[in-house]
Amino acid sequence: MSSGVAVNDQCLEVFEELKLRKKYKYIIFKLSDDNKEIVIEKSSTNGEYQEFLDELPPSEPRYAVFDFEFEKGAEGKRNKITFYTWIPDTSKIRQKMLYASSKDALRRKLVGIAVEIQGTDASEVAYETVLDKASRTS
Repeated sequence: MSSGVAVNDQCLEVFEELKLRKKYKYIIFKLSDDNKEIVIEKSSTNGEYQEFLDELPPSEPRYAVFDFEFEKGAEGKRNKITFYTWIPDTSKIRQKMLYASSKDALRRKLVGIAVEIQGTDASEVAYETVLDKASRTS
């Protein structure tokens, strides 16, 4: 099901900068105030994982991309571009439905995502949870 929400061109431009040039560490996307398009709420050139999580609102949905870096034994440092659908249980029902139905519009345009995370509470986006998933997809 698609909501007919458009993806702002800037979303793709900044994503490409993250993916190809490592210019950004993460990008947080949201629906515009009129719910007609997905726009960038915040992007950061650096930042620890916890700092990124602190930017996700506790009771409002968001989409995000994080350049997840981790150690994998003898292979050393690895990077996985991780896509997040953050829809907290405490979100309003209408918001939950709109974000759930609009996700594919954004997700299809972001080529090069290695890991997808669906989060409804902090435990589902915790570093260890994402590390486990990223390690298994290597």
